Amino acid sequence: MALIIADDSAIAADAEQAIALVGGEFRGQSDWQGAIAGRFDHNGPIELVAAEVQGVALDILAAALPRIAEMHESARAHVVVALDVDQIDVVTAALLGDRVELLCAPTVADRAAAFAVALTGFSRDVLHDKSGDGESAQLRHLNEEVARISRVLARLSADERRSGGVADRKIAYAAPPTAPAVISPTGAEIRRVIRARRMRDQFFADGLFEDPAWDMLLDLYAAEIEGAQVSVSSLCIAAAVAPTTALRWIARMTDAGLFVRQPDPFDRRRAFLALSESAREKMGRYFAALRQNGLEAL
Repeated sequence: MALIIADDSAIAADAEQAIALVGGEFRGQSDWQGAIAGRFDHNGPIELVAAEVQGVALDILAAALPRIAEMHESARAHVVVALDVDQIDVVTAALLGDRVELLCAPTVADRAAAFAVALTGFSRDVLHDKSGDGESAQLRHLNEEVARISRVLARLSADERRSGGVADRKIAYAAPPTAPAVISPTGAEIRRVIRARRMRDQFFADGLFEDPAWDMLLDLYAAEIEGAQVSVSSLCIAAAVAPTTALRWIARMTDAGLFVRQPDPFDRRRAFLALSESAREKMGRYFAALRQNGLEAL
């Protein structure tokens, strides 16, 4: 049920070992030149493609990965990619999102965990959860939390306007007050928020404040205000977590409709990420609500 694509025999052996550890069935192996030509030697249907791209030249990957993406779509196969940090952009230009797992410099154990997700249907949240609350639940909570904060702040503001006593009863009979104009924050203001978040790590233990989803939302929002484009590798840095974790969150945020991928029209080996229209609107409402209530973003 599993196909390995690799040039290095030692790396291929690691992938084969990981497949065996989770009880998977090895169906065949191809090299990257064969992948460019669409020649995938295997017996029977493929549920998992283990793409070992570490050490493979970027131009070869740019030519071969679209072939794997075609298999991913046509056969509904899961794809697990083992890659180096400097290959993030070329890989994500072709493969990102549902049924794709990207692992930076993985061990055999890392591969086995990812293969288990693909071959047995285990929840990825169970395999990678550290806090007891799965990443997908955290992502839903993030989406809901932004909307909730906006509602709470708006309600508090309304309550304050009504708390003036009898003299303010005329408000109930008047037309609703005009909503204050939404003043978008500047890119510099968002960057100050990001810088303040990073400064916490200078005084507390590493990893204590990991919040990659929010850090990436902030970075993309600032970039949009500044008119800048953000590559996947750059956004991984902004997430301030391990590259594999950042890539997993990027895939989740994309699947959730918060991020959209924009191919680079001048370089097929790279894609940019941006906020979706829905995410952009929510970020604007959030910062407008903070400004209206005299609060600072965290």
